[in-house]
Amino acid sequence: MIQPGDTRTYVKHVTAADFARFEDGLVHAICSTFSLAQAAEWAGRLFVLELKAEDEEGIGTRLIINHKAPAFEGEEVVIVATLEKYEGNEVVCSYTAKVGDRLVADGKTGQKILKKEKLAKILAPKQV
Repeated sequence: MIQPGDTRTYVKHVTAADFARFEDGLVHAICSTFSLAQAAEWAGRLFVLELKAEDEEGIGTRLIINHKAPAFEGEEVVIVATLEKYEGNEVVCSYTAKVGDRLVADGKTGQKILKKEKLAKILAPKQV
């Protein structure tokens, strides 16, 4: 049974695809905040994958990321998500992202587990 304090780990291998780029080009050749955020959400989603039923799916509700240090191409970022709360259909995790002992980022993620049918209605394009 999953309970607060449990952890799940995801290892992200930093590649050039993770670099910070915008329409005006490359910003810097390190793992972007966006890429770290996506990896943090995935680490929290590992809990959702265990908790949801076949007719359910998770949807993100919050993401807090404090980007503290760089992660370079070729490095492995280890993201450890810690379950803070699982109440009703809400899953809240804190996480750390590290390369060795170097803290790259920390923060919080939130997801809700909803019936796929309900989620499809919520996410359907609105007819105007």
